[in-house]
Amino acid sequence: MTTASPVFVEPASPAAPARPLPLPPLPGRSDELGPQGRRALIGGVVAAHLVGGWALLQIDAVRNAVIDAAPVLMVDMIAPAEPPKPTPPPPAPQPRKLAPAPAPLIAAAPTPTPAPPAFVAPPPEPVPPQPVNVAPAPPAPPAPVAQPLAPVLKQVAPSAVRYVKEPTLNFPLLAKRAREQGTVVLRITVDVNGRLKDAWVHKSSGFERIDQAALKDIHSARFVPQMEDGKPVEWQTLAPLAYDL
Repeated sequence: MTTASPVFVEPASPAAPARPLPLPPLPGRSDELGPQGRRALIGGVVAAHLVGGWALLQIDAVRNAVIDAAPVLMVDMIAPAEPPKPTPPPPAPQPRKLAPAPAPLIAAAPTPTPAPPAFVAPPPEPVPPQPVNVAPAPPAPPAPVAQPLAPVLKQVAPSAVRYVKEPTLNFPLLAKRAREQGTVVLRITVDVNGRLKDAWVHKSSGFERIDQAALKDIHSARFVPQMEDGKPVEWQTLAPLAYDL
């Protein structure tokens, strides 16, 4: 069996790019436009694009699509913001300079005070003693004169009393109405003539009105004088006065 030998086929060279065909010139228009013509042509093209874009935006679907794509376009068109610059670190605190300590003051030694000059005062001259005036001693008081002793009044028993005139008893009217009664015992002093000298209540009757009436009524009495060694003397006694209803 006979093996066929391989046939080498040369690869085809790449086709050359097709060149655009020149556009036929517009009828009635020259190939060369002046500066004003080109500006007018560019302005017309721009205006046509703006009008076409505005007309497309009047369609809801087109307007929504443009709105959705607008952020993406804006993001692409906006230049990326510069990254924030790092804040510079604060300056390192400078070491505080301490004021140099003041030099210690050395107190000067105190100036010694000069000792006062020794001065000895002369002793004072002796003063002659002044004569002392001695007051004379007061005279001795006279010897007390013995006062005569008060005579002791003669005490007379009530039963030994003799009346020249017995006392008149006046019963108080208010005491009668109040049914007050009783006996008043008076201690009386009688002079040498038999007249009442003094009187006071020795024992009360228990009623003030009756006691006062007795002291008044006893002054109406007259007594027989009391004799001692043949001479009349003052004397005392108890005089009971009864005020009975």
